[in-house]
Amino acid sequence: MTDPQTVTAAIANNLRAQRAHRGLTLDALAARSNVSRGMLVQIEQGRTNPSVTTLTRVADALGITVARLVEVSDTPVVRVVHKDDVATLWQGEQGCARLLLGSDAPALMELWDWRLAPGEHHDGDAHAPGTREMLAVLAGELTLTVYGKSHVIGADGAVLFSADRQHRYANEGAGEVRFVMVVIEPPRTHDNSG
Repeated sequence: MTDPQTVTAAIANNLRAQRAHRGLTLDALAARSNVSRGMLVQIEQGRTNPSVTTLTRVADALGITVARLVEVSDTPVVRVVHKDDVATLWQGEQGCARLLLGSDAPALMELWDWRLAPGEHHDGDAHAPGTREMLAVLAGELTLTVYGKSHVIGADGAVLFSADRQHRYANEGAGEVRFVMVVIEPPRTHDNSG
């Protein structure tokens, strides 16, 4: 597993590179992302460990995935992500969410590995309009709540839903829940003004 300092440094480097590639000033990115200029400076200088919500806002504003921001290695034609390079972006009492892999525009996708201990849950913020998530439950029974309605997905079951609204992943059972998730964001265009 990659240590937090390495991930923080990767986020700093990737954010600087992506912002420069798009010709955006810190002020322009702050306006697009609704993340303060001061926070962006701290991220680019590797002085903070930004939340998933902050990373999501910045990635959305840049038109890239969160996975691209936290990626530790360069992106070759064939990208193999080794176990030690996988970033853990949510840690519960016993469970965790690991961002395995992501791709940039035009196909913005992320592959996640989730584990939830009995009684654990994670509340997901609404993603960009049109974002969808696909989940496959590998073990246990997942309770997925989207827009106030709960759905139970058992082992070997799968679900596709619109993730542009609040949602919750919960383990209401007695054993661990493990699922893989693919987040698919619609293509977007960003101009370089501002």
